[in-house]
Amino acid sequence: MFKPEKNSASSSMTTTLPATFKKYLLAMSGIAFVAVLIAFDQTVVSTALPTIVAELKGLEFYSWVATAYLLTSVVTVPIFARLGDYFGRRIFTLWAIVVFTSASALCGYADSILFLVLARAVQGIGGGMLSATAFASIADLFPDTRKRLQWAVIISSSFGIANALGPSIGGLLTHYYSWRAVFYVNLPVGILSFCLVWVFMPVIRNNKTPQHNQLDWRGAILLSLALGSLQLFIEFIPAHDISITTLLLITISVFSFYGLFYWEKKIQDPILPLQLFYTKGVIEIFYLALLLGVVMFALLFYMPLLLQAGFNMAAHEAGILITPLVVCMTFASIINSRSVVKMKIPNHMLILGFVLLVSACTGVILTTPHTSHLAILSYMALGGLGLGFVSPNLSIFVQQLIERKNLGIATGLIQSFRLIGGMLGTGIIGSIINHLYKHKITKALQIEHLELWLPKFLDPKVLLTKTHGDAAFLQQTFAGISHKNLDLLMTTAREALIDSVQIGISFAAVIILLAFYLIQRIPVISLDKLPENASK
Repeated sequence: MFKPEKNSASSSMTTTLPATFKKYLLAMSGIAFVAVLIAFDQTVVSTALPTIVAELKGLEFYSWVATAYLLTSVVTVPIFARLGDYFGRRIFTLWAIVVFTSASALCGYADSILFLVLARAVQGIGGGMLSATAFASIADLFPDTRKRLQWAVIISSSFGIANALGPSIGGLLTHYYSWRAVFYVNLPVGILSFCLVWVFMPVIRNNKTPQHNQLDWRGAILLSLALGSLQLFIEFIPAHDISITTLLLITISVFSFYGLFYWEKKIQDPILPLQLFYTKGVIEIFYLALLLGVVMFALLFYMPLLLQAGFNMAAHEAGILITPLVVCMTFASIINSRSVVKMKIPNHMLILGFVLLVSACTGVILTTPHTSHLAILSYMALGGLGLGFVSPNLSIFVQQLIERKNLGIATGLIQSFRLIGGMLGTGIIGSIINHLYKHKITKALQIEHLELWLPKFLDPKVLLTKTHGDAAFLQQTFAGISHKNLDLLMTTAREALIDSVQIGISFAAVIILLAFYLIQRIPVISLDKLPENASK
């Protein structure tokens, strides 16, 4: 490992920064491969998800494969963002890679949907640690905003490579090998990223380390209870309506949130420093990250379901159509890094991004099985451009508004709110889809007096038929139904699913409209100065 020089820019930080361009490049390469690891998992798994739940027979757990990861990530990010500020980020990044890669192997080994959900929860712990530590190191390496944006192109390019290859690789691996391979592909990437971080990432640590009894573990527990019970409430409400279970869950969530904010006011080093929420413009940026997470994860996780189960496409076909979403996100991030610093009012880039996101969601809502592939590609491209114009600016803008001593936790909270949005978005939209699909298919079967076959249509494998072998599977599954009636029922089921998914995406589109109000409340951001108290 190289011996970097000490940075004198901040007296409150023990900072061993690289002394040359080459060492800066190698340090950023380590972070870049962590970005590849996270991006690969998001894009590869989302494409394979319909096939996974079909083989493991768990349509009702479709959203939980995503939300289990998001739930543990959102709890982990603020905890390790704070620990990284105190003890340095490098050691936690290394442990995060180990946890994430090991959990990926467990996901590939899963023989039941419950095992997979639990493995994804462990994987989310590693993913949250990675997001909290590796990405926050960029702001430590480059206190100057313009330099940070220039070097961030490396991370954007890394995301681009992984995002461009992810959907196609996920579709090809699922189609020609097995869905298990989409998790095993993380193993070589994880080993490589571990080696790069071990050798090249510098040690950056706050000199002010709290005593053991000052670490806010009570706040972490309250945060876990609040978010966990809220997620369970969202998952259970469609099936159980208002019941003792759902009332208990929402009560635990409300009291946990209340207890969390009451406790954070009392201690010296809270996991959630409440002064951040009273800084003008910061809370609005956190809310924007929440909204961004809703639409981002809605498109990533439910577009594959719409294309494969609704429009009867093969996994690799769906992967190709979704690719522009992630490729254009990276392309827009690179454009953003060069253009936003030249804008008189950088806030306008957020407006442009959310306009593009609303346009993408509108296009998806209007898509039918007869819509051309070119049109679907264009909708995904619009969504990717919107994400790329919004996501990097949220972190940059909040770093300009807060004191440097809170830089790590503020950056981590951007990740947390984005993940909370993803968790709530996938959970709510997943519940909407499950509820509407069951209602529509039940009503259709009752009209045809074929209620007996309802359990069969709740198996997602029925809607994922594409090959001759799958046709044989259908004939065997629905023995006793004529070919004509079976085609009619399949068409009805697909239409029910299409309607359900598009209504779910409509929910995301309506939510995004709140972003335009929030953007107006953010003060004009200046990128010509260091963050407040940068030298303190």
